[in-house]
Amino acid sequence: MTFDPSGGLSESEVSERVSDAIESNDVVLFMKGTPLMPQCGYSRRALGLLQQYCDDIETVDVLESLDAYRAALESHSSWETIPQVYVDGEFIGGSDVVAELDERGELEPTLAEATS
Repeated sequence: MTFDPSGGLSESEVSERVSDAIESNDVVLFMKGTPLMPQCGYSRRALGLLQQYCDDIETVDVLESLDAYRAALESHSSWETIPQVYVDGEFIGGSDVVAELDERGELEPTLAEATS
């Protein structure tokens, strides 16, 4: 079994899914894998940090069409790496930025404000 990062969805389908997820959810994590089975350490770390303070996190597994998701997300954030976190439609950052926010005590109030 080989992994094809270009995947099964077209760029326009992915772009629409990304826009819809960002607009329709308070907290969105674009990650590699699923909450039950993250496929990279950075995705696992970001998910764990978010779950400390928020129960309602929309997750999107980008592995289905990795290249298309990278392009669509970069158009929203100018950030090409995954995972990516959006809160109230605003790009927050990746795993390291979320960890820094948590260390400074800013992650919990940011998530609380978005989900209240």
